[in-house]
Amino acid sequence: MDLLIFGDTDRCPELRHELPLHVGDAFVYAETGGRRVAVVWSIEGDRISVVEPSVEIVPSETISVDDLIEAGVDYYEIDAAHAVRSVQSLGITRARVPGAFPLQVADALRAAGIELVTDQRFFDLRRRRKTELELDGIRRATRGAEAGMRAIAELLARSEAGDGGRSLDGEPLTSELLRDAADAAFAEHGCRGDDMIVAHGAQAADGHHQGAGRLANDDVIVCDLFPRDLESTCFSDMTRTFSVGTADPELAGWHEHTLAALEHVRGLVAPGADGAELYREVCRFYEGLGYPTRLSAPEGTVLREGFNHGLGHGVGLDVHEAPALSKRGHELMAGDVITLEPGLYRHGFGGVRLEDLVLVTDDGCETLTDFPYDLDPARSVVQTAR
Repeated sequence: MDLLIFGDTDRCPELRHELPLHVGDAFVYAETGGRRVAVVWSIEGDRISVVEPSVEIVPSETISVDDLIEAGVDYYEIDAAHAVRSVQSLGITRARVPGAFPLQVADALRAAGIELVTDQRFFDLRRRRKTELELDGIRRATRGAEAGMRAIAELLARSEAGDGGRSLDGEPLTSELLRDAADAAFAEHGCRGDDMIVAHGAQAADGHHQGAGRLANDDVIVCDLFPRDLESTCFSDMTRTFSVGTADPELAGWHEHTLAALEHVRGLVAPGADGAELYREVCRFYEGLGYPTRLSAPEGTVLREGFNHGLGHGVGLDVHEAPALSKRGHELMAGDVITLEPGLYRHGFGGVRLEDLVLVTDDGCETLTDFPYDLDPARSVVQTAR
């Protein structure tokens, strides 16, 4: 069956995987009859030919829609009409498309008699074994993530207890200030991090709370950083948990058990391992220590404490992609890049999470993340300086 993608290479990971360069305007990419074809503006085509010389370029200017413009066809219908004519020019009558294929273009193609078959599994499988360019980008993003984590740890280590909370150089130490420091470190490594989590106190019990406000004198901080390498547009993803002031004994115990869970499951990662079974294994590990998990919770209930999320996910051109490691999971394959991120939480109190990025290899796995796990940020700074 023919293959069809419509989008730009910044926002469509399926297309960026095929054409690893920036093309900011949407265009048609197809594989049909042994040909790889891009119907794209000629100036973009020149750049595509340098990166992927096997791709045949059809300048989009040669697929005219001037007659539609002159006939007064609505502005918002012209791009879809151009896509239809482009696909028809390639002789495609039936094609496999990704799940996020634009609906307006899909409607126009189907109205023109072209059958589209959505098959996200097919496109995920094409992308799961990372290319060398993608792996290089993931490694660069990981170095950026580590630099951001070190920047946060350095500020935490320098901070002092003060009236109303922790201070740094006489100013309140906030989640916002810590995120700014991480973002600056990302930029120095050719990355950007539009979103990141630096959540303290009770905020840390909410896995996706970005974090806000001044840190308490005795506080716990969950730092989940997922910068994107600008050159490749590939992501990394890592989490560490720090404590400032006097560490809460219960949180310290959670941290110890979560690190043990991480090391336990890391040893089970290999091609052929079932992502759902890896998740269940971590649940069993935690349950053996007396913590509730999503598997032990009654069906249909909301779990606000214990291990209440999945174990991990794929990372690459998307920060969340296949394979999944949760109640539903994929069988791992060599070339997958995945997160392992166990954690423990209690609503209204706080949480602990540790996350490493792992490459599945032919005989096991390689941990891509290289950063200490210490709760004490000062010890992390010392260790990363060695």
